Amino acid sequence: MIKWAIIFAIIGLVAGLLGFTGLAGAAMGIAKFLFWAAVIIAIILFVLGMTVYKKLT
Repeated sequence: MIKWAIIFAIIGLVAGLLGFTGLAGAAMGIAKFLFWAAVIIAIILFVLGMTVYKKLT
């Protein structure tokens, strides 16, 4: 997911430099959503992993 967020961020930056502001805004919005979704999923998996680890030991 982070990979796709970086790709959309680059697309947004290039589109912004070329003057495509609508496309740049949309691409940056998608990049921001994908980044935060990946962070939230990583935190959830970390917490679940810690709770399972505590139950096993």
